Amino acid sequence: MVRNRKQNSQHENSSKQNSTNSSSEKNNNTSTTHNSQGSSPPRKKMMSLSSWYVAVGIASIGVVMYFVYIGYLETRVNTPIDEKKIVSKDPDSETYWNTYRANTYFGLKTRDPHSVVFGLMWYFPHMLKQNGDGIRHWCKLEDGLKKYGWTQHDGKNFGIQEIHDDDFLITTSFIKFYTNKFGGEWTARINVQPKNPNRTDPMSLIWYAALDEKTEGNLKATYLNTYGIEGDAKNLGNFKVNLHSTRGKIIKQSFLSTVAPSLQYLKETVLSNLRLASDKVTKQKFIILAGDTLDETTKPNFVAIQLNVELPFTLDITFQNTPNTSSFSEDLIPLPVADDYTKLLAKKSTEFQTRFSDVFQLKQKGYSDEDIKAAEAALSNMLGSIGYFYGSSKVQSIHNKGPVPYWKAALLSAVPSRSFFPRGFLWDEGFHGLLISTWDVDIELDIISHWFDLINIEGWIPREQILGVEALAKVPEQFVVQHNTNANPPTFFITLKHMLDNYLEEMLKSRRLAVLERLYPRLNAWFQWFNSTQRGEVLGTYRWRGRQENSIHELNPKTLTSGLDDFPRSSHPTDSERHVDLRCWIALASSVMVQLGNMLGKNVEKYEETYEFLTDNQLLQSQHYSSKSKSFADYGLHTDSVSLKRPPPPPPNPNKSPYDRPQVLDKIRVVYGHPELKLVDTTFGYVNLFPFLLQIIEPHNPILGITLTKMRDPDLIWTNYGLRSLAKSSPLYMKRNTEHDPPYWRGQIWININYLALRSLYYYMHQKGPYTTQAKEVYTELRNNVVANVLKQYKTTGYIWEQYSDQGKGMGCYPFTGWSALFVMIMSEKY
Repeated sequence: MVRNRKQNSQHENSSKQNSTNSSSEKNNNTSTTHNSQGSSPPRKKMMSLSSWYVAVGIASIGVVMYFVYIGYLETRVNTPIDEKKIVSKDPDSETYWNTYRANTYFGLKTRDPHSVVFGLMWYFPHMLKQNGDGIRHWCKLEDGLKKYGWTQHDGKNFGIQEIHDDDFLITTSFIKFYTNKFGGEWTARINVQPKNPNRTDPMSLIWYAALDEKTEGNLKATYLNTYGIEGDAKNLGNFKVNLHSTRGKIIKQSFLSTVAPSLQYLKETVLSNLRLASDKVTKQKFIILAGDTLDETTKPNFVAIQLNVELPFTLDITFQNTPNTSSFSEDLIPLPVADDYTKLLAKKSTEFQTRFSDVFQLKQKGYSDEDIKAAEAALSNMLGSIGYFYGSSKVQSIHNKGPVPYWKAALLSAVPSRSFFPRGFLWDEGFHGLLISTWDVDIELDIISHWFDLINIEGWIPREQILGVEALAKVPEQFVVQHNTNANPPTFFITLKHMLDNYLEEMLKSRRLAVLERLYPRLNAWFQWFNSTQRGEVLGTYRWRGRQENSIHELNPKTLTSGLDDFPRSSHPTDSERHVDLRCWIALASSVMVQLGNMLGKNVEKYEETYEFLTDNQLLQSQHYSSKSKSFADYGLHTDSVSLKRPPPPPPNPNKSPYDRPQVLDKIRVVYGHPELKLVDTTFGYVNLFPFLLQIIEPHNPILGITLTKMRDPDLIWTNYGLRSLAKSSPLYMKRNTEHDPPYWRGQIWININYLALRSLYYYMHQKGPYTTQAKEVYTELRNNVVANVLKQYKTTGYIWEQYSDQGKGMGCYPFTGWSALFVMIMSEKY
C-alpha cells in the first residue's frame, strides 16, 4: 500500500505540471501528431514496444539462469568438496611399494595411479584346461584352493603367504629395501614344495610385468642365464627385474612380449599365446610362451617370463632401479637372494611375532601358540589385502538423466574378500579400521584420508568403490552405479572413536593432527549430509533411502544402504518409516564430532545438542520401543502376512510349437493382510539391538536388563557360536527373500555385529549399575563362543568366513578377512 501511494502521488504531481502549459502543448502535440503519421509511432506504442523488449530480456535472463541452475544441480554429484585434499601427492617411500593387488594371489605395484604392475601366474600341465582353467592368477572361489592367505604381513615392509594348491604348498614372500627416491627396491620369493615327496609333477611359473593403457613407460624381455625384464616408467625411473633360480631345476624357459588389451585380460593373453614345443634331442614336449609377437613399430605393454621347472623349486625375483635401460649395471648393490634372503626373512618374521605379541598380548590371555598363529594370519590378511585403486565411479543423481562419471581419484583401502569383494566398501572399511589402527595408526589415517578425499560438495561418499578395470571386471553391471540419495552406515566414526579413546597422545603429534584438521570439515559435511538427506518425517527419526517401494519379487524389500541387506524391515516402504539403527548411528556420529571438535578447538555446541537430543532415552523409547515385545524396533507400514507365490503361466501362444516348454515366471510377493503403520515388533535381531550396540541405553535403564536377557535367550538370537542376526521366532527367519536370493542377514552369525555387542557388554560391565554383573556374565560366555568357533572353523577349513551359520559352520565367501578378522580384537579385548 505504501508503494501504491507513492506511485499515485507522483502521478498527481505530473498531472498538475502538465496542465500548466496545457494550451501550448496541446497545439504542439496536435501538430506533431498530424505531421508524423506514418513515420513515427505514437508515444503510447513506443512505450509498449519498450516494455516488450524489457520483458523479453527478463525472460531470457530467467531462462539462462534456469539452465545455469539445472547445470549446477547436474554437476553437484560429481564435484569435489571445496576443501584442501588430505592425501599428499607424494607418499613416503615406506608406503610406495606394496602388495596393493589384493585381487591376485601374488602381485606388487606402487601408489602411482598408473603403476607398472608385477604378478605371478602358475599352472600344473596336468590340470590345465583348454578354456584356461588351471592357470592361477586372480583369487577365485572357482579355483577351489584348499587354503591360501598371508601368515605374516606388517602392512609396509614384508609379508609371507601360504597357498595350498592340490598337494603342493606354494609360499610367496617379499621384503622391501629403501635405497632411492622411487620408493625402494624389493626381493620376492616363490617357493614350491610337494606335500608328498614322491610327487614329481612338472610345474610352470610365470612372472610378468604389465602397463595399463595410461602408463607412461616401456617394457622388454632380456636374457642373461635366465630371462628377465627391463623397463622404465614415470615416477619409477629405469628398472630391471632379474629371476634367480636358487633351488631346483629349470627344464625350459620361454617369454612373451606382446600387447594385452587390458589389465583384466592378462590371463587370457597368456592363454592365447601358449604353444606346444618339443625338445629336439629328448623329444620331450613342453607348453611354452610364444616369444615376441610384435613388429618393430609396436611397443609391448605386457612381458611375461615362464619357467617350466622340476619340484621342489625356489625362485627369487629382484627389482632394482638402474641408471638406464641399455645394459645391466655392474656397480649396483645386489639385493639379497638365496641364503641371504632366507636369513633376512627369518629376522623379519621374528620381529613381526614380537611386535604382534606386544600389541595384542594374546599369550598373557591364555591362548595357545596355534591360536596366536591364527590371529597373526587374520591381521596379516587384513594388512596384505590393502589395495591401491585408481579410477572413477559411476554415479547417479535425480538431476541427471543417466549415470555420470565421478572425478578420477585414488583409493587406499582394505578389501573384505580377495576372491569375491576385492574393492572398497564404505561400511566395511570402518570396521577394518579398528584392527588396522590398533596395529598402525598411520596406515589407518592414510586410508581414512583417501576415503574422505572422495567426498563431494553435497557431503556424500559413494558407498562402493569400483575403481579401475580389474575392480570393475568383478562387479555385476546392476551394482556399478552409485546413487547419491543412498547412504551407508558411517562406521568411520567408530574407528575415530577407537583411535581417540586409545591413542590420543599419538594422534596429537603434529603430522597426525594436521590430517585431523583437514579431515574435520569433511566429517562435518558428511554428518550434515546424513542429518539432512536421511531424516524421517518426525523430528529425531531417520530413514534409510534406497528401498524399492514397488518391488514385487522380494518377500521384504531389501535395505542395502543399511549394510544389513535383507534384514526384515517394514513390509511396505514409505516415507513414514523410522529406522532405529540409523538413528543410533547419527547419535554416535554426533558424539565423535564433539570429541574430535573439542580436541581441535572447534565450536561443537550444535553437535552437543544433537547428541543430547538423540540419546534422550525417554524420547527414544517413545518413538521406537515396543512395550509388547519389550524391544526397540523400526516403525513403518507393515504386515507379516506375506509370502512368495508363483504366478500362473501365461495363456498358451497358438503360434508356438506344442513342444515348447511353457514359460515359468519368477515367484512374486502376495500380501494377505492389510498393512498398518506400527512398530515392526514381531521381528527381533541385530537392528533391534542398536540402542544397546552403540551404547545409547543408559546403564540404569531397566530396558538394558531386558535386552541382556533377550540376547541370552537361545530361542531368540543366542547360540553357542555367537549372536545370530535374526531370532528363530521371527517370521522371516532363514527365509529366502526371492526364489533366487538365499537368506543373508536372517539368522547367520556376523562377526562385526558380535564385536559391537561384546564392545558394549565390556562397556556396561564397567559401569556402575544394577546390570553390571549380568553384562559381565553374558560378555564372558559370548566372547568365548565367538572366538572358539572362528578358530575351530579356521583350523578345520583353512579359512576365515564371511558369516557363520547358527550351527557354527563357515558360510558365504572365503577367505573373508575383512570384518571377520575382528575376532583378533575380541581375543585381545581391544575395544
